[in-house]
Amino acid sequence: MSEAWRILGDPRPGGILIEADHASARVPGDIDLGIDPALLAEHIAVDIGVADIAALLVERPGFAAFVGNVSRLVCDFNRAEHGPAVAPIASDGHAIPGNALDHAGHEARLARFYRPYHAALAALIDRARPALILSLHSFTPRLASHPDEIRPWHIGILYNRDRRGADLALPWLRREPGLVVGDQQPYSGTLLNATMDRHAEARGLLYIGVEIRQDLIGDAAGQAQWADRLERLCRHGIEHNLC
Repeated sequence: MSEAWRILGDPRPGGILIEADHASARVPGDIDLGIDPALLAEHIAVDIGVADIAALLVERPGFAAFVGNVSRLVCDFNRAEHGPAVAPIASDGHAIPGNALDHAGHEARLARFYRPYHAALAALIDRARPALILSLHSFTPRLASHPDEIRPWHIGILYNRDRRGADLALPWLRREPGLVVGDQQPYSGTLLNATMDRHAEARGLLYIGVEIRQDLIGDAAGQAQWADRLERLCRHGIEHNLC
């Protein structure tokens, strides 16, 4: 465990590694984002439900997790290192005045959070060599900045150039009764896939990138249901990738 990341469970070769960039709403005491603290419970600060699902899954054989340990408003690990969105100055219509950083301030965030996170994740993957990485995210049903935009998907599958995980996941999920499944929804992994581009696609490792709608996993019952579904999906992915 560090200021930037935590490991849950015992990562082992051939296992399933959950990777969750936005699992925490924590803001270190010496950082003032200049926002209403209530916003730290909202989607702009944390992927709601993700930490709880990861905690459920690591209790099951073969699963471990590597999760972010600060809010995405402090440092967004799933963005390009030198892009402005690493420490966003606004999110879904909310200004983040504490992120109006000069070059030195931006570099300090990278050195304190971003680079240690990615260095530790790279070392873990190289050591454990998981059979599958589950990139776990969640999305808000409705953006405040686009209130008329309906997001009907229960789950979306994201990917960039490597479609292997998506090609295993999409047909399996579409067989689940009543499930509305998005392919590159609610946004495209060709644009927002930085962590998997760097740590899975660059190594040729199988991964499945998922986005689950947050109103479905905001309570214990929904989290348990989706943990069960994701466990079955991951085991299906490994089994059929080996065929």
